[in-house]
Amino acid sequence: MNGRVNKKSGGKEEEQDGLSVHSPCKAPNSSASSLRKEQSQVDLELKLLEALEIYPPVKLRGIHRHFVLYGLTEYMRRSFNRQFSASDVLQMLDRFYNLEMLKADDEETGILNRVEEFSLPPSYFTNEES
Repeated sequence: MNGRVNKKSGGKEEEQDGLSVHSPCKAPNSSASSLRKEQSQVDLELKLLEALEIYPPVKLRGIHRHFVLYGLTEYMRRSFNRQFSASDVLQMLDRFYNLEMLKADDEETGILNRVEEFSLPPSYFTNEES
């Protein structure tokens, strides 16, 4: 490989096939499909971030988790006119957030699953009959 001196920086630039590493060049045809995939992935991520303005990720923790996840999947479905599963959305979210931190604690789960006996006070029935 030949090297030439860059007059601006005084460093060496590598040349390959007569082109500098800074020269614009055509991408090989085989990378065109990967470029489209990368662009569609960027579009997906941008739409997901837009959806997070409406459905904040902090609400993925707690009792609203499934409603927020449903809202995110619906937003993505409407944006791209195709179905998204909850696992698809969670997989994309995992790139931006530590989803392990959003999982419910055992204490939180216990509170939500606790069953308490409920009955109306007897005074409610006596006032209604009179």
